[in-house]
Amino acid sequence: MTWTAPSVHRLYDVLDRTWPPAHFLQIGLFKVRRGDGGGQRVSAASLRGDGFELGDIHAVVKAMDALGQPNLFMIRDGDDKLDAALADQGYRIKDPVTLFAGSAVMLAKYDKKGLAVIDASEPIAIMSEIWEERGIGKGRRDVMRRAPSPKASFLGRKEDRPAGVAYVGCDDNIAMLHALEVLPEMRRKRLALQMMGATSAWALRNGADTFSLVVVTSNAAACGLYRKIGMVEVGNYHYRIKD
Repeated sequence: MTWTAPSVHRLYDVLDRTWPPAHFLQIGLFKVRRGDGGGQRVSAASLRGDGFELGDIHAVVKAMDALGQPNLFMIRDGDDKLDAALADQGYRIKDPVTLFAGSAVMLAKYDKKGLAVIDASEPIAIMSEIWEERGIGKGRRDVMRRAPSPKASFLGRKEDRPAGVAYVGCDDNIAMLHALEVLPEMRRKRLALQMMGATSAWALRNGADTFSLVVVTSNAAACGLYRKIGMVEVGNYHYRIKD
């Protein structure tokens, strides 16, 4: 069966469902996320459509202020009008991101037998320790815990020791990888690629034929790797924030 890349807006929905905020608040066409310390993705406001007024932006800002969160907007494909309006109000661009997708069947071939991978429905202690060491604190691990199933956390072992962690969630036929972290001393040993193979194989077992992820666009090495192994760039987003 020929694999077809999903639309970028489908991946935006998968992002929300596999890495969910603590709460959504709808203000007109804007979706405001309460992050509870889970990072930018779950703390930004986003727009669906372009029929908004400047007063709607002010209402969103008031809601974010009430939540004690930064005035942060996620600008997605088709949000040119919002992007321009926020630029006029002094919001700067922050962290452009690229969304990639690929065939789970194709990526699962990197699941080599030489890599020991443990998957668990909830992170075990050593996973949390590695995430904590790599800057993924409790707030972000709580995001993983509140995501609906199917989902799994992965521990990769190399040279007979814990070496990397990752989290994957599924939304229907699309799996999305989050929080892939490899210990510095274990890099350049193909561990990240092998873990992607293992997580893609898990995705297939859970009914997902598409494997996806998001990466900061400036991470040229990671973007190059994903293209090299056959993943395609589906779309982008960036943030606008007022300091």
